[in-house]
Amino acid sequence: MIGLISGTSMDGIDVAVADLSINGDVVELVPVQCAEHPFPKDLLEKPRDLAEVCAFDTSLGQAFGEVAAGYLPADLISSLGQTVHHEVQDGDCLGTLQLGQPAWIAERTGVPVIADLRVRDVAAGGQGAPLASTLDALWLAGDASAVALNIGGIANITVVRPGTPPIAYDTGPGNALMDAVMEVISNGQRRQDTNGEFARRGTVREDILKKLLADPYYSKPWPKSTGKEHFNAEYLQGFPTVPAEDMLRTLVEVTARTIADACRAHDASTVVASGGGMRNPVLVEALAKALDPIPLRISDSLGLPRDGKEAYLAALLGFLTWHGVPGNTPSATGASGPRLLGSITPGNGPLRLPEPVTTAVTKLKVGEPKCVD
Repeated sequence: MIGLISGTSMDGIDVAVADLSINGDVVELVPVQCAEHPFPKDLLEKPRDLAEVCAFDTSLGQAFGEVAAGYLPADLISSLGQTVHHEVQDGDCLGTLQLGQPAWIAERTGVPVIADLRVRDVAAGGQGAPLASTLDALWLAGDASAVALNIGGIANITVVRPGTPPIAYDTGPGNALMDAVMEVISNGQRRQDTNGEFARRGTVREDILKKLLADPYYSKPWPKSTGKEHFNAEYLQGFPTVPAEDMLRTLVEVTARTIADACRAHDASTVVASGGGMRNPVLVEALAKALDPIPLRISDSLGLPRDGKEAYLAALLGFLTWHGVPGNTPSATGASGPRLLGSITPGNGPLRLPEPVTTAVTKLKVGEPKCVD
């Protein structure tokens, strides 16, 4: 399996290669390789009209296909694509759009491609996110109350407790607001505060922090989802003008506190974190402090690389669909029931699916990595 995704930060195309198998009610995922490839610079701006949507969908599909071709042979490719719009009104997700046309991936590789994985959950009344809840609930199933955290452009958690259905939702901004500030102050030359370089020099502005934490999104009940449609550069307009370093340090605190507040609300015994936000040491330090005494662990310690976890998620979701196993978690997304996710684009040969798995899948076992980059 090859899994592909470009996250909300649009900072790269993530790819993961995994061997997957089903034995009874257990899916085994053996990590083989994961990497990040540069996001095409000419696609960093979201499309604004139908001609640009068509060009973006085509060019990104071609880029995904080129990346996947470097990891062949494979039996199946699964792509979560690039989310360009996620429409939420009054707490309801009305639609979601991911681009990166799978036909180009299939044409370049000759391998069947499963894509467009979020829409079916939305059509069933769900938020279409966070789909990471599927991997997290199977992966962390056990005796303790654990929270899986992913910090991309948006931060999301999955709460896994024995005897109860998992809960998952977007807690609010991850890197999105920090990235927006960096892009503005650098005139588009920098899209992130690498290693927290600017934030480390700044001071938390309590007046701005208080206003930011008053956003009604944080008090909304779950399931819920959000995106850069809400947390973007325009969102920060109207706040006092302060040094960029102070604003960035304050935004680090917003991300850390809103995540920690969500984890405490569910009596987390441990938090297992992944995603690009974990590369920012200032954010990691602030999060560990905000969570204390709840321990913060990195997903690598449980076998899944922090930078590759979402690409492994893409591989898992495609694998489940291929075997007739629903890929959403209704208690997490709010869908009316379990659904097979995505659409299948055939490869070079006839499409031959395996016999559907009839046993309920209840656990994910992460095998000993063959090779993890």
